Amino acid sequence: MKDQRLARYWKKNIRLIWILLVIWGLVSLVCGIILVKPLNTITIGSVPLGFWIAQQGSIWVFVILIFFYAWRMDRIDHKYRLDPDDDSGGDPDQ
Repeated sequence: MKDQRLARYWKKNIRLIWILLVIWGLVSLVCGIILVKPLNTITIGSVPLGFWIAQQGSIWVFVILIFFYAWRMDRIDHKYRLDPDDDSGGDPDQ
């Protein structure tokens, strides 16, 4: 029973990691490198958007994704009762 719970927990964890890596890759690679010329037609202040994403935007997205991952994993830990504050170790499906 506990092995099934841990397997579901890790499946959710790995899925979340993959989703966040894809988002980061799309922002940094696609927006920051591949689509930089079309994005440079849009400006933020006096800075072209493609340049801004390549220099600052992908870093900001990465930091936001780190905080989102921590928040989401805290909720997943609580759901599967794997957080350090919970000693019950029960099954969340019961």
